[in-house]
Amino acid sequence: MYGIVNKAIEELIITNYGEDIWKIIHAKSGIDHDFFISDKAYDDEITFTLAKTISEELSIPINEVLLSLGEWWIVKTTREKYGSLMESGRSTLKEFLINLPIFHNRVMLIYPKLTPPEFKVTDITERSLNLHYISKREGLQEFVRGLIQGLSIIFTTDTTIELLQSRENNAEFEIFKISW
Repeated sequence: MYGIVNKAIEELIITNYGEDIWKIIHAKSGIDHDFFISDKAYDDEITFTLAKTISEELSIPINEVLLSLGEWWIVKTTREKYGSLMESGRSTLKEFLINLPIFHNRVMLIYPKLTPPEFKVTDITERSLNLHYISKREGLQEFVRGLIQGLSIIFTTDTTIELLQSRENNAEFEIFKISW
C-alpha cells in the first residue's frame, strides 16, 4: 500500500488518542520507518502490522480498527487531500458508487504502482445497490465497510450496509448490499 495509508493510520491515532499513544504503537509494531512518504509504495504487511498493534495496544477488535480506518480514510484523508477528485465522482452516494471504477482509474493516474481493488455494482434500485469488492488482499472487508460508512457521511445519506457474501465463508469476493 502507499505511504498515504500508513500516514492516515498515524493521523487517526494521534487525533483520537494522542502522540504518546502513537509512539507506543509505532515502537511495539517493530516497524523501522520513522515516517511514511505519501506517494511511496510500502509492503502491505506494514499496514496490517500497524492495524494489529493498534488492536492489541488499545484492546479494540481488529475489525473495529479496520472499520475506523476506512471511515477516517474517506472523511478525513481523501476528503482533505483529494476533495476535487471526490467531487468529480458525482453528487449522490448512489452516483458515486456506480462511478467507483472510473474514480479508481483517476486515482491510478496519481499512484501508478497502485494495485486497486475492483468494484462492480449490480442490482441497482431506487433505494439500494449491491457493491462487489474484488481484491487480491484478504481481510479488508471491514475496511471497505468503513469506506462505505465514510462515503455515507460525506454524502449525508443514512445507510444500512449488509454483507451478503464473504471470502471468510468461501466466496470468491465480498458483496455488500447498501441501502438508503
